[in-house]
Amino acid sequence: MRRYGKNPDEDDVRVRPDRRGSRPRSRNRPKHEDATEGFVVTVDRGRITCLVEDRVVTAMKARELGRKGIVVGDRVAIVGDTTGDEGTLARIVRVEERSSTLRRTADDDDPYERVVVANADQLAIVTALADPEPRPRLIDRCLVAAFDAGLEPLLVLTKSDLASPETLLESYEPLGVQAVAVNREELATGKAAELVREYLTDRITAFVGHSGVGKTTLVNFLVPDHQRAVGGVNEVTGRGRHTTTSALALKLPDDEDGWVIDTPGIRSFGLNHIDPARVINAFPDLLPGAENCPRACSHDEPDCALDDWVAEGHADPARLYSLRRLLATRDRKEGD
Repeated sequence: MRRYGKNPDEDDVRVRPDRRGSRPRSRNRPKHEDATEGFVVTVDRGRITCLVEDRVVTAMKARELGRKGIVVGDRVAIVGDTTGDEGTLARIVRVEERSSTLRRTADDDDPYERVVVANADQLAIVTALADPEPRPRLIDRCLVAAFDAGLEPLLVLTKSDLASPETLLESYEPLGVQAVAVNREELATGKAAELVREYLTDRITAFVGHSGVGKTTLVNFLVPDHQRAVGGVNEVTGRGRHTTTSALALKLPDDEDGWVIDTPGIRSFGLNHIDPARVINAFPDLLPGAENCPRACSHDEPDCALDDWVAEGHADPARLYSLRRLLATRDRKEGD
């Protein structure tokens, strides 16, 4: 410690400059009231592509957003150069409140949830009936995620010429899920897209499914101006190749409010983040009976009030079975 004499002057004092700057910090952030509204269509390595009115704008996340993530489907506020000219880069300064959030974890042991799509209305679960074989456990998991997010599910069953869809459809009939089945010829010629399109009008629909089921082929016919790479099925393993590497939102032709969002092929759908109490909200006929359940009831235990509710004729037993089957997917691996 430096010691000074009895009468120190200014030459004796050395003050270390403040390297943080002299401007005081403030919690007040600019409101950006003049920001332009945009819709996120894809995110790739920090660059965010947005639709602003009738033009495509490339943007990056503003520092003031911190760790807040931006995903496909987000409605955002953009400042800076929003002309969309080549070489320009705008800034996203605000993410508007989301109407829905489809989430997943990498696996059931992963505590970190990932937002797949924001603001979607519907989840189209695409699965093949053969080549590759259907995976009911994966379908169940996607349904749980859809119900948790408040999305209406739609089953799209492909390759119906190789196997009948009846058995699979019967297992989901108690859930009241809409479904459409198409064969390989319909998928290859675009007829399948016509059949599916009637379920997509004026909605934002996210498409999910594992590789090789025809998901991206279907999207390409739905939006022919934007072709994405497609892959076949490995003849040895029966599995497809992941050809879609990032989510992409595409506007349906001649539909002012219709969008499809193609997501990367999935091998698993972790549900570590799902609260079972939210899943039952998708079963309005069972919900009143759950009011008498014990606290933190799993809805599959001896004291569950739903057994009496169904026995009294308030709901179909098949509905309770379906609820319990879906809730059980959180506690079992997909292959169990």
